[in-house]
Amino acid sequence: MNYLTTTLAQLACDIPGATRVFHKYKLDFCCGGKKSLADAIEGRNFTAEQIIADLDSVTQLQSDTQDWRQSSPTDLIDHILNRYHNVHRIQLPELVRLAKRVEHVHGERTDCPKGLAAHLEMMLDELESHMQKEEQILFPLLKSGNYEFARGPIMVMQQEHDGHGNHLETIFRLTDDITPPPFACVTWRALYTGLTQLKEDLMAHIHLENNVLFPAALIAA
Repeated sequence: MNYLTTTLAQLACDIPGATRVFHKYKLDFCCGGKKSLADAIEGRNFTAEQIIADLDSVTQLQSDTQDWRQSSPTDLIDHILNRYHNVHRIQLPELVRLAKRVEHVHGERTDCPKGLAAHLEMMLDELESHMQKEEQILFPLLKSGNYEFARGPIMVMQQEHDGHGNHLETIFRLTDDITPPPFACVTWRALYTGLTQLKEDLMAHIHLENNVLFPAALIAA
């Protein structure tokens, strides 16, 4: 496989562990998954040889990561509901609580992520609305095999995914790429640990829908 000419989405699907490499290099494999690796790394502060070496290394590792392209739409949807929808509904309210605490206690500091709590509350509202649309409209269509009727909802969900990606960019900007400052308190560090997990989960969630579930449904339509 020529890594450089392959899209990030394809690499994420084909190579167990590739997403871990993409997180390391801050490459967007979900909303930006249509870019080739060469285009995605252009102008970045690392070489093609470095990331290729990392991708080669993960291909050598044994992994039990499931290839969801081989699963039925029903099984993949059930996985998305259990692993991501349910988890996001737990993650975000707690992150809002932590962010409010950090802003209340450390608001006078120049490195405090001011505005983060309000941003996370907005994300929670938008993501909840998005997930309900999937649960009440799109996923039942896909589970019943009504792929033609799913075309419109899929396009709407893809557009909303782009918005979720933009919201992650705002989190990175507010938190110095989710890097806690020196001597950050336990709450501050717990907040940033949770934000890192949210980022990884949300990107994996969008990747499974944009690059696995939706393309299969559109081909079948």
